[in-house]
Amino acid sequence: MVKADAYGHGAVAVSRLLQEAGADYLAVSCLDEALELRQNGVSMPILILGHTPPEYTGTLIENGITQTVSALAKAREYSEAAGALGKTLKIHIKLDTGMSRLGYLCAGEYFETGVENLCRTVALPGLDIEGIYTHFAVSDEPGEDCEAYTRAQFKLFTDVIEAVERQGGFRFRIRHCANSGAVVSYPEMALDMVRPGLLLYGYGDNSGRLGLRPCMRLVTTVSTIKFYEPGTSVSYGRRFVTARRTRMGVLAAGYADGLPRLCSNKVSFAVPGGFTAQRGSICMDMCMVDLTDLPQVNVGSEVELFGAENSIYKLSDAAQTIPYELLCAVSKRVPRVYT
Repeated sequence: MVKADAYGHGAVAVSRLLQEAGADYLAVSCLDEALELRQNGVSMPILILGHTPPEYTGTLIENGITQTVSALAKAREYSEAAGALGKTLKIHIKLDTGMSRLGYLCAGEYFETGVENLCRTVALPGLDIEGIYTHFAVSDEPGEDCEAYTRAQFKLFTDVIEAVERQGGFRFRIRHCANSGAVVSYPEMALDMVRPGLLLYGYGDNSGRLGLRPCMRLVTTVSTIKFYEPGTSVSYGRRFVTARRTRMGVLAAGYADGLPRLCSNKVSFAVPGGFTAQRGSICMDMCMVDLTDLPQVNVGSEVELFGAENSIYKLSDAAQTIPYELLCAVSKRVPRVYT
């Protein structure tokens, strides 16, 4: 999974590494993400998980990109577009087994019509139907209810495949459903291919079961240090006022770099010899930290916003969100340095 700029890690660099390492497939969200990889020398198979307008069928075929199809109507549009070009489009079919997002409806009363629509799809000309997949909603969450829901999704997925293969006389070459949570907790659901997302980057390892480590650190430096007397208000909105003579540092990182403004006055960052509390409203390009008790921290000192010394989960909890969002929020203007 290298969508959203490889979860903020840099899609081109990550994809080149995965290609060299022998991965079989990459997955992205949209056509622009797929074309970026093709234009930068990534030649391995790429699956688009989202929708691509049928008028771009020729672009998909020319660049050897596999397209997700989530409904019979869409399948017909791609079939017609490919037929008009005299070519064939490779696709993967997506089933909605309980995520309630994209995919052929097939749960409950929709089972028979879902199977019927799938049988019609596999009979369409101009389509090379390589695979079929679904997406789990709670495979990464604990509890009996979540386990039961995940297992019900898996059973529905395999039941639909069996019905289509039996009634339509068609066999899917690649079946896949295991996202990060299932890779860790339900290895029996691996089938022909797995789709680790956050797990690929060292997160979502369910208590470190696999021994993975996060591969991204977000760091900045102290650009300025000033002293303020008690009663000095700091930053926009005057949401922090010094209670003592304060040695205040300015960091070259703000919400335009991916540091959520919602974290203002709620987080600390790792510095040489300890942690420094963030003070005042986080600005677009910078934020302030209290260095009063950290005399060893000077202009130019490195500050880890998240990484090995300062867990991203602290930041995501303060922002009332999930690590995915923070990783994806690291903006393009932040340099990526790969080691």
